[in-house]
Amino acid sequence: MEIVRKWIQAIMALLVNGSWSFPFTRTIYQGPLKVVCSPGLNCYSCPAATTYCPIGSLQQLMAGIRIALENGQNFFGFYVVGTMGVLGGAFGRLICGWACPFGLIQELLYKIPSKKFSIPQKLNYLKYGFLLFFVILLPLLVVDDFGYGELWFCKYVCPAGTLEAGLPMLMLQPALSQTIGIVFFNKLTILVGFIIWSILASRPFCRTACPLGAFYALFKKLKLVKLRLIEENCTKCEECHSVCPMGVKFNESPEDAECISCLKCMDKACKFNAISLEIAGLPVGRNGRIRSNPATKQSNAAV
Repeated sequence: MEIVRKWIQAIMALLVNGSWSFPFTRTIYQGPLKVVCSPGLNCYSCPAATTYCPIGSLQQLMAGIRIALENGQNFFGFYVVGTMGVLGGAFGRLICGWACPFGLIQELLYKIPSKKFSIPQKLNYLKYGFLLFFVILLPLLVVDDFGYGELWFCKYVCPAGTLEAGLPMLMLQPALSQTIGIVFFNKLTILVGFIIWSILASRPFCRTACPLGAFYALFKKLKLVKLRLIEENCTKCEECHSVCPMGVKFNESPEDAECISCLKCMDKACKFNAISLEIAGLPVGRNGRIRSNPATKQSNAAV
């Protein structure tokens, strides 16, 4: 299943970055597909991007609400919020594990041989702060003289934007180098920091700073596709702990918001069919059945 997931990650990355005319046009794609929402974090300004980034679009919505209302335009971007809601309600953070290009990049970086470190769980909550402040409140409340807000996360933080858009556009249009300043170098530092961190720890951006991951995590109890713990089968061997790229202890917290449904715990770790994949409450695959728990057998034999 891990090979299948890697293929799907690669295919999704190519689908949302499918415009390969940029070496000749030296600009970003602006065709009809640009109205389609990318399920994962993928910069709108990437030269190859054929879709828009949901986080960038949400910021655009927040940044323009005030001026829209002042002009009598009762437009609240239900398409943007609705699309994100449908994706979150159906898949939750499974999208992070199967369809996010920047998630794939972090996984590949983690394969580089090095000493590996864990990430303190308390840092997981930082991404909710990025979602609340950098994506919603700051673009909505901090506006210029004309009433427009800024795209705070895209402009000041997003390492995916620097990697996928900022650096490629500098190579395609060298004249842009005259416009770069402290903001660009700050974002470049953030990118380098996350690249190094991704070599040393598993998916640090996803776990600590991604506002899209924070948004999808809000649907942890509502999503249609999820993993379920079959407690009758669980021996509490904790093998699922060691394989999770997000640091989830599945047998202790089966509805953990960090779970990206990569299926490693089900396919690689659990030997007792204690984890099953469910779609709309229906078990899918071989792990949907209950089997005898060896620990229970031993207990009964002792009695």
